[in-house]
Amino acid sequence: MTRVTPDRDESVQPDREPRLVLDWDGTVTVVDTLWLVLAEFGDAEVFRRVGEQLLAGRIGYRELMELEFATVRHVELPRVTAWLADNAAVRPGFHELVRRYDPLVLSSGFEELIRPLLAREGVEVELVANRIDPRPGGWRVVWNRDEPCDVCGDWCKRVGLPAGPFVYIGDGYSDRCPSLSAERIFARAGLAEFLDAQGVAYEPFEDLDDVRRALER
Repeated sequence: MTRVTPDRDESVQPDREPRLVLDWDGTVTVVDTLWLVLAEFGDAEVFRRVGEQLLAGRIGYRELMELEFATVRHVELPRVTAWLADNAAVRPGFHELVRRYDPLVLSSGFEELIRPLLAREGVEVELVANRIDPRPGGWRVVWNRDEPCDVCGDWCKRVGLPAGPFVYIGDGYSDRCPSLSAERIFARAGLAEFLDAQGVAYEPFEDLDDVRRALER
């Protein structure tokens, strides 16, 4: 298994400035690029059905991802990344946020889809993500960990968090567990709805300029 892990400083000091942890899909990108890929190259009915099953608690996140991407068949990875380069947009403020805070991008998506978009944007950033094996008979998810999260029991992104305090910025299902251990949370869309239901405080945002201005204040 290829393992993608962040660099960690084991001598973190208690008063260290919190690291910025930034979700990718639906947070950096205007539309979740995994959704874009599944809508264009996968099976929309499977995508709809397993999403409902996840939210109803009938399947876990790993099963969702594996079922969805198994429907992406007989399409080569370069065709998909070229299509994303033409169709995926990043939110205003991304470049400024990276220049100012050097965030860790923590994604449940795939390095092979994210890095070409980072290159298109001319951005270098630390990235923790899963991998994809684009087999003709159906894409296979290559997870960057061997076991589910020992906190939520699902295949969330908590294992990729940096050591020491951090600020979390996210929007979706896989952001739920890791965001709960943050010192400060910026949330939108499904993550905001989840935190509302849990009674957890967060700061809403629409673009990443909102986040940068809030941090600078």
